[in-house]
Amino acid sequence: MNPTTEIDSAVPTAVREVVPLRLEFAGEWHDLPTDRPFIIGREGDLEIDDNPYLHRHFLELRHRDGLWWLANVGVRLAATISSAGGAVQSWLSPGARMPLVFERSVIVFTAGPFTYELSLHTEEAPYEVSRQVEASMSGETTVMPASFTPLQKQLIVALAEPMLRREGVSMNELPSSSAAAQRLGWTMSKFNRKLDNVCDKLDRMGVQGLRGGAGKLATNRRARLVEYAVTSQVVTRADLPLLDDEVLRNQSDSDGD
Repeated sequence: MNPTTEIDSAVPTAVREVVPLRLEFAGEWHDLPTDRPFIIGREGDLEIDDNPYLHRHFLELRHRDGLWWLANVGVRLAATISSAGGAVQSWLSPGARMPLVFERSVIVFTAGPFTYELSLHTEEAPYEVSRQVEASMSGETTVMPASFTPLQKQLIVALAEPMLRREGVSMNELPSSSAAAQRLGWTMSKFNRKLDNVCDKLDRMGVQGLRGGAGKLATNRRARLVEYAVTSQVVTRADLPLLDDEVLRNQSDSDGD
């Protein structure tokens, strides 16, 4: 599902009943108003954090044309929105907006060294998760077409460790490259090479925000990788033992991945 910059509804608002939407962040619940926008940022209806890297007004939730819409009203940061248990994911760039059509959506974004997660809940939604999708998210099958080597997956887990160990929705500090490399017992050259390979693999799959360019800091790439990997369930809490797997930690760096 791709974000859109236009709102176009063929069904008149009058025939649609407003469905309540609730937001959860760090254990606190907010009932969203239907007569005005709900602002998320450093300031607004939900003051996330006094983080100078976070926009004063970053995300806007609004009910319009019978649907709830999420808009990125910032100028620099992007957000990852995951629905249907991670099977449907969108990358919401500045200026874009998208409808919320599932019963539960998870929003993850990074500002500076911190990654934030919040969730949106409604009891009624225009779309339901199919049985096929539910089966794919059960753990018996995977919705990810990409395959990673054990060392590549170990790297992803090292970066995502704070989010994987979290309880509920909150904020987490993203590990630095040096801290993640030390956690794995790797040299920085080995860590950066494998990070390049993982990001290149996902970029070829069409995952946005991983291809660096002039002026793009490595922190942005690492943050986007964590956002995507966690919300798409590329890695889960069950993968945390990989960090202490002595066989992997002692594996020779000759696999070329």
